[in-house]
Amino acid sequence: HLSSNDALEKVAEARDKGLPAYAETCPQYLFLSIDDDMNKPGFEDAKVVFTPPLREKWHQNKLWAGLKKNTLQIVSTDHCPFCFKEQKELGIGDFTKIPNGGPGIEHRMQLLFSGGFSEGRITLNRWIEICCTNPAKMFGLYPRKGTISIGSDADIVIWDPNKEYTISAHTHHMCTDYSMFEGKKIKGNAETVMSRGEVIVKDNKFFGKPGRGKFIKRDSYGTAWQ
Repeated sequence: HLSSNDALEKVAEARDKGLPAYAETCPQYLFLSIDDDMNKPGFEDAKVVFTPPLREKWHQNKLWAGLKKNTLQIVSTDHCPFCFKEQKELGIGDFTKIPNGGPGIEHRMQLLFSGGFSEGRITLNRWIEICCTNPAKMFGLYPRKGTISIGSDADIVIWDPNKEYTISAHTHHMCTDYSMFEGKKIKGNAETVMSRGEVIVKDNKFFGKPGRGKFIKRDSYGTAWQ
């Protein structure tokens, strides 16, 4: 989970030498910072205790540039949720007892579309690459996953680029009582999600059934290394 320009420069240096160096970052490092999201009242700062920690805001533009230049290939989430009540609050009086991690899996694509493509930081194709194609290649799942092609699984998202909403713990579907991105206004959201040709999300409602997942045998190495 690359979070700083210092680490980004090391990755760029290795890639410039022709080494097979790959890296990813997470939405919290692209949208949150020490400057804007720390020093909150009470124990609120515990909501953004994770590893690596937040950095100064100036690192964000460097990370966006790394995504654009392909120094960074993927944006993941480091989704490791704990509720604020009764879990994060275990660290009141002792920082070392704060559970390390935060929720984020639900809003990865929306944040990157709204803050990346819509604001001109990355192209539409690049958004798809860092969210879908590159992860499939890295993990040895391409071309079964990560592309809409003959012979590939029909994993398809129909995207509404004009859908506007505000991220909130009151409306998200994650089983946690807070959001790291509470109050952030977003433009763009999934209208329909299909998995292997079956509609599992429609108009913000989930229709998937427990047990429908299938084992997928991966290649021994991803196509990114070839």
